[in-house]
Amino acid sequence: MKHLYFKSAFAALMLASASLYAQETVDTAVFSRIRKAEMTNSHIPSIAHYLTDVSGPRLTNSPGYLRAGTWAVETMKKWGMANTALEPWGNFGKGWEIQDFSISFKAPYSQSITAYPEPWSGNTKGPISGEVVVLPQANAMDTVYIIKHAADFKGKFVLIAGKAPSYEPDFKPSAERLSDTELANMKDTYMLSREVLEGYLKYFNLIDRVPKLIQQSGALAILTAGAEDRNGTVFVQGLIGYKTNTSESIVKVAISSEDGQRIKRLTESGHKVELNLNVQGKFNDADIKGYNVVGEIPGTDPKLKSQLVMLGGHMDAWASSTGATDNGAGCIVMLEAVRLLDSLGLKPKRTIRIALWGGEEQGLLGSYGYVKNHFRGVDLTVKPEQAKVSAYFNLDNGTGKIRGIFAQGNTAIKPIFEQWFKPFADLGASTVTMANTGSTDHLSFDWAGIPGFQFIQDPIDYETRTHHSNMDNYDHLKMEDLKQAAIIVASFVYQTSTRADMMPRKPLEKGVFVFDGL
Repeated sequence: MKHLYFKSAFAALMLASASLYAQETVDTAVFSRIRKAEMTNSHIPSIAHYLTDVSGPRLTNSPGYLRAGTWAVETMKKWGMANTALEPWGNFGKGWEIQDFSISFKAPYSQSITAYPEPWSGNTKGPISGEVVVLPQANAMDTVYIIKHAADFKGKFVLIAGKAPSYEPDFKPSAERLSDTELANMKDTYMLSREVLEGYLKYFNLIDRVPKLIQQSGALAILTAGAEDRNGTVFVQGLIGYKTNTSESIVKVAISSEDGQRIKRLTESGHKVELNLNVQGKFNDADIKGYNVVGEIPGTDPKLKSQLVMLGGHMDAWASSTGATDNGAGCIVMLEAVRLLDSLGLKPKRTIRIALWGGEEQGLLGSYGYVKNHFRGVDLTVKPEQAKVSAYFNLDNGTGKIRGIFAQGNTAIKPIFEQWFKPFADLGASTVTMANTGSTDHLSFDWAGIPGFQFIQDPIDYETRTHHSNMDNYDHLKMEDLKQAAIIVASFVYQTSTRADMMPRKPLEKGVFVFDGL
């Protein structure tokens, strides 16, 4: 009987909770105003142009990043927003930008090569020429092999290339939208177990050692030609080489698989391959601070205006293109969302704060630094500001439209979000999954005990074409998808700002922050 009593009491509590959630008031009139304003007078193409084409590559701490940040701050001021600023989150390290670059065949003939320098690559100090030697990919992580063959690398370009990828016709689409079945069966995404993460950390330490050994051999540069770098797309990232105490690294260049395989075939058939290379990158350690962009729409309710609703995405990007889908798209949508709310003269009860993060690609550095400064210290002490944040909304999975949201295991939030999505069913957005997603800035808030959420997006060609590649440019943005996303984000943010209660929270995580990967 005692067991039945508790079971009945629990059931009654659940019914009461369900009844409470059923009474959630959704301001559909404001949602409609937001939708109409966006569909008739969107600023998304203009915002996208300035963040990508005009600002250029936005590597953290680069001139392009600061151009974009300064433009965003000044633009939000023109819109009438308050407290707009480039806010330092901590020390990042050396900035870097490419000022001049070229690479081409010198022998057996002259022809250009599709290639990009890796961020924080060393410089050639003027044009250089030399022969190519191939380091088989199977031996590229074998430090004993590299030390043994060091004499072969001296004065030469070292090409790391594996087996040729298959060039058989691929009839799978490079872009896709999520089906109803996929949305109904969402799993945890972009998540790594601690065990796997430790393995990656050991791997990163190892591959960081390899370039140093090749540099010590006297090699001219390292060229990499990954199997995925084909059909005009080259994926270009960089090891973390930005620290102020890091000496200049060897020159590192990512080239297309087709060019790499051609060089490999030529050397295997006994033909000498010589290249011309010029890499001129500028390092800057005059200001080693990292910066986020922040701005606010002040709350209007005397009792609630000290509370916050936050939204954001990361503004930094890799340097082979202009970071349009990763994550210009998220920043574009978030800027458009606050512009909509401000231009419509809506009166949020709580203060709405946008934050565009730096250093995400190097480990969520900007958002984590911000959270440590404002909400939860490295000693795990919770700061007073933490209790004032109702929720944080993030967008960082490409240019695709919003199809739902990850509830991050927050059971109390699910019925709330389900009701908020009802007015957007005709826009294809309705899924609220209890699954988690990692690898982006909402994790910093989740760690700080603040409800942090990432929206589910259609993948489009994010993973196959644009993510961290030379194709991540304005032309791959889907403007209608971004408009849909701005409508939903602005509506969710406004609803959170006017809701009677703050959003329900999960228990605070006790452990130290763990980055789940990029």
